[in-house]
Amino acid sequence: MELPKRKPNRLKNYSYSSPGAYFITICTNNKEKLLGDIIVGFGACDEPKNILSKYGVIAEKYIHLMNEKYEYVSIDKFIIMPNHIHMIIVIEEEAVNGSSQAPNPTNDILPKFISLFKRYCNLEFKRNIWQKSYHDHIIRNDKEYEDICNYIEYNVYKWLDDRYYSK
Repeated sequence: MELPKRKPNRLKNYSYSSPGAYFITICTNNKEKLLGDIIVGFGACDEPKNILSKYGVIAEKYIHLMNEKYEYVSIDKFIIMPNHIHMIIVIEEEAVNGSSQAPNPTNDILPKFISLFKRYCNLEFKRNIWQKSYHDHIIRNDKEYEDICNYIEYNVYKWLDDRYYSK
């Protein structure tokens, strides 16, 4: 059986080493709930609880490590959901200016950053839990940035309606 060809999900002719903010979603393989669970209360005032699994705790550890390791690339906001992670990654001008390599599709800062994050996690997981690719969206203005921050902040409240939700 021939597998369908993957549609490229990167913006053509765009350098993912450009300074700016990027909204990233990384999913687990087959959207398996490995990173934790959302416990949804039954009362009107009960807030959902985001309980991280051992994999979720490790992923959170490496999100913080990535922020310590890189001076001009940072994960500004994130949420670890049961089967995916949303994050805003910010590339500052200094990251591009200080690079010794000219950006091209294979050495762009963003793909390298995400690949390294996944690799760190997988080494400690002792297995690969991540889907091959990731979704990215270039954040174009302050309003969009604010909307995405709110989406991340309140994502646990909308878990049952989330497109990545699975029982």
